[in-house]
Amino acid sequence: MEDLATGPVTFWAWIQHVLDPFCGPIGLFSLFASDGLVACGDTGWGDEIALGVRVTVSLALATLPVGLLLGFIIALAMQSEERSLKIATGIYTTIFRGLPELLTLFIVYYGFQIIIQTLVTSLGGETRVEISAFFAGMLALSVVFSSYASEVLLSAFRAIPRGQYEAGSAVGLSRAKTMVLIVLPQLIRIALPGLSNLWLVLLKDTALVSVIGLTDILRQTGVAARVTKEAFLFYGLACLIYLVLATLSSIGLSAISRWANRSEASR
Repeated sequence: MEDLATGPVTFWAWIQHVLDPFCGPIGLFSLFASDGLVACGDTGWGDEIALGVRVTVSLALATLPVGLLLGFIIALAMQSEERSLKIATGIYTTIFRGLPELLTLFIVYYGFQIIIQTLVTSLGGETRVEISAFFAGMLALSVVFSSYASEVLLSAFRAIPRGQYEAGSAVGLSRAKTMVLIVLPQLIRIALPGLSNLWLVLLKDTALVSVIGLTDILRQTGVAARVTKEAFLFYGLACLIYLVLATLSSIGLSAISRWANRSEASR
């Protein structure tokens, strides 16, 4: 039974190794830095840097949906006729757009942990609460991203004519269905350029999590630079990796934008 259980796991690990863009058989470090400081294995820092890339990309991808959802909710609240909601969202966006991202990260990583620990203690619990660096980074970047995304989405909401909402109501659609079927497709198309810029900013801001111990690109290359005394090599490599990620993101976002525009034109 153990062989049956470990078989798929071993096969999946082999697939991951083969498809690894850095340390796989046709990975960049394996092909171009097989015997240098960036080599994979025990002879170089390729494995550590590849891990940093995976952590950076995972953090950005985990932050994006949370930040978008929060931004969408805040944008809806900004349009609400309820005065208290407008004031609350205004305070939220002012705070997180005004604070430096690094300070927000420290507040979340240290302050949020203290708040939860205090609540647990007040309820009679004795468990020590610790927030992982990944979760703290995701939460901090999400609130910052959402504060900017809400303004982009709010502008997109205002660009959609009120007649679109009235048309949905006229054909018998509920407000929720009108939002999903009529408003949301237009909202995405209008907000996409602004959200694309925010994604690139988010990708760069992930470098901040290195200060709280998360093994991202900057932390891994920084450790390698200090150990080997080859700062220019490893920080230059970090620059190259971020530029490649930004370029790939720009290509993907341009493709999505063209698809959205074609879909709109075909209607």
